[in-house]
Amino acid sequence: MADVSEVIGRRGGSATLAELRALVTARAVRNALAAGEIRRVAKGVYALPEAPPALTAARSHGGVVSHLSAAQHWGLGVITPPTLPHVTLAPGRVRRRTGLPCVLHWANVPALEDVTTPLRTVLDCLRSLPPAEALAIADSALRTGCIEQDELLDAAARLRGPYRRRVQHVAALADGRAESVLESVLRSLLIEHGIEGFVPQLVVQDAEFSARLDLGHPELRLDLEADGFEHHGSRRALVKDCRRQVHLTIRGWRVLRFSWEDIMYDPDWVVATIERAVGRPPLTKHLLRAA
Repeated sequence: MADVSEVIGRRGGSATLAELRALVTARAVRNALAAGEIRRVAKGVYALPEAPPALTAARSHGGVVSHLSAAQHWGLGVITPPTLPHVTLAPGRVRRRTGLPCVLHWANVPALEDVTTPLRTVLDCLRSLPPAEALAIADSALRTGCIEQDELLDAAARLRGPYRRRVQHVAALADGRAESVLESVLRSLLIEHGIEGFVPQLVVQDAEFSARLDLGHPELRLDLEADGFEHHGSRRALVKDCRRQVHLTIRGWRVLRFSWEDIMYDPDWVVATIERAVGRPPLTKHLLRAA
C-alpha cells in the first residue's frame, strides 16, 4: 500500500480524498492526519504542510491556479507578487466556505495539472495588470519559450470580452529579447512616452570587444541599462561593469544606468533624463497607457 504523504507529493502537495482513496485506505489518511504528516485544507481536500500555497488554495476550492499565481508557477517575470493566491473556478461553481483564502475568478479556462496553461496565464495577466507589469510577463513568456509570438498574437486577435484592445496592444509590443523584468518596465516607459529607436539587447561588437546593451539606440549611440542589484552586487561584477563602460565610451557610446529604485519609484525622472539625452523636449504621449 502506498504512503499517504508520497501520494500527495506526487500530486504536487495536495489531493482530494477521492484521489487518495484510489491508492490508500481511509485509516491511512486518518493516521497521517493525526501524525501531522498531512493537513486538511478544505472538506475532502488534504495537503502536505509545505505544499505550494497557490495550488493548495486552488484545490481547496475545486479550481485552478491562475493569473499572477499561475505566472509565478510557470516562472514568468512577476514584478509584484500577489498577496493572496489567484484561483479560477468554472462558471456557476460556488465558493467553498471551507476553502483557503484567495482571489477568485470565474471562467472556463484550459489548464495543465490544475494550473492555467502558459498562454491562458499570459492573456489573463495582460487583461488584468497595469501595462508595464503585463509587458514584463509577456516578454518573459516569449523569452523562456513558454509560448511563441505567433501563438500569442493569434490568441489575442481571437479574444472577446472586456479589455480586448489592451490585450492586443500589449501582445503586439511583447519582445522575447528582453532579459529581465526591469528591462521590460524601462522599455514600457519608452513606449508610453513615444521615445523610439531603442533596440532590446542590441549587440555592439568589433575585433576587440563585444557587449549586449539592455536598450541600445544605434543612431544616437545611446545605451540604457536597467541595473538590478542581483547582477551587479559583487566586486567582480563592479570591475566588469567599469571596464565594459570604458570600452563603450571610447567607442562613442553614452551609457545611462538606471537602478530598480529609479525605474520603479521615480519613472518621471528616468523619462526626463532619457528625453534630455535624446535631445528632445518632454512629450505628453502615453502610448502604452492609453491602450
